[in-house]
Amino acid sequence: MKQIHVEIVTPVHNRRELTLQFLKNLSRIDKTGLKVHVIVVDDGSTDGTGEAIGREFPETEVLRGDGSWWFVGSANRAIELALKRNADYVLLLVNDTIVDQRFLQFMVECSEANPRSAIGSLLLLWDAPHRVFQVAPKFEVWNGGWRHLYCQTIWTMPKAAFEVDFIAGNCILFPTEIFREIGLMDEKRFPQYADAEFTPRIKKRGWRLLIEPRARVFNMPNETTSVGKMTLGKAYQALWGDLTRQTNIRTKLMMNWIAAPTRFHAVAASLIYVMRFFSKPFGFNKKWGTAEWTREKPLAEEYAAKPGAR
Repeated sequence: MKQIHVEIVTPVHNRRELTLQFLKNLSRIDKTGLKVHVIVVDDGSTDGTGEAIGREFPETEVLRGDGSWWFVGSANRAIELALKRNADYVLLLVNDTIVDQRFLQFMVECSEANPRSAIGSLLLLWDAPHRVFQVAPKFEVWNGGWRHLYCQTIWTMPKAAFEVDFIAGNCILFPTEIFREIGLMDEKRFPQYADAEFTPRIKKRGWRLLIEPRARVFNMPNETTSVGKMTLGKAYQALWGDLTRQTNIRTKLMMNWIAAPTRFHAVAASLIYVMRFFSKPFGFNKKWGTAEWTREKPLAEEYAAKPGAR
C-alpha cells in the first residue's frame, strides 16, 4: 500500500532551543501509513540553530537562507522542493508549537475525506491549553476586518470538521495540487504573514478551508509590540515602512482588500480600522468597539446547523 507523502515545512530564525524542543516533540508523532520528511528553513540564524539541528536531528533537512526570505519566502522555497519531490501534502507548521501525537493522522484523514480542501488544526494556547487561539476568525466591517474569537474553548468546539473563511498560518495542511493550480504564497506583499492572503485567495478559487478539531496543536502566545515609546523613524517603519512587522498598517489594509467579500466591504472595513487605530492614543478607541468585547456564540452551536465536512 502506497504511503502518503507529507513534507513538513518550518521556517525559523534564531530561537535555537525552541526549535530543538519543537523537533523533539515532532519526532514522536504517529506516522503510520505516512512518509514524513521535515524541512527546516533556517533563514540567516546567528545563534547556531542550523548547526544544532544537524547534530541532534540529522534526518531533518536544513535549507539555508541569507536572512532576506522571511517567513513566507522561506516557506515558498521549501514548498518548491516538496513539489519537485511529488509530495502529496505540505504541512506548514511554525516552530513555537507542541503537537498532539496523532494530529497529523487526523489532518490527513480529514483531507482525504474532503477533496479540494486545506485543513487547519485546532490551535490552543500552551499556557492555557483549554483556550482556542486564532481559529475561525470572521470578516466584519464594523471591527475593521478580521475579528479573531477570544472566548472559545475546547468545550465550545464542534466535534466534526467545519468550514471557515481563514486559517491561521501556525498549522495548515495543503494538498500540493493547490500550489500547482494557484501558485505560491505572496512573499513580496506579505513577507511575514502567509495566512493573510493565501487562505482567503484559495477559498475564492474554489478550495474549501476546514478546521479538524481532533488535531490539537499548542501554541506560544503571540508577542505584542507597542509603538508608543518608539522614535518617529522607528514608529514609521513599524506602522508603514516594514511589511514584516506585526503592527504594519499597510499589511492590514492589503489583507482587507484581498480577503473582503466585496471591494465595498474592503474599503469600509479599512476606514473603520484606521479610525479605530488612530483613536487609541487619545482614549477614544472604546467607542468603536473591539473584538475582545464582542459576544461570541459557541462554535459548536453555530456550526450545528451547517456541518462543514464529512
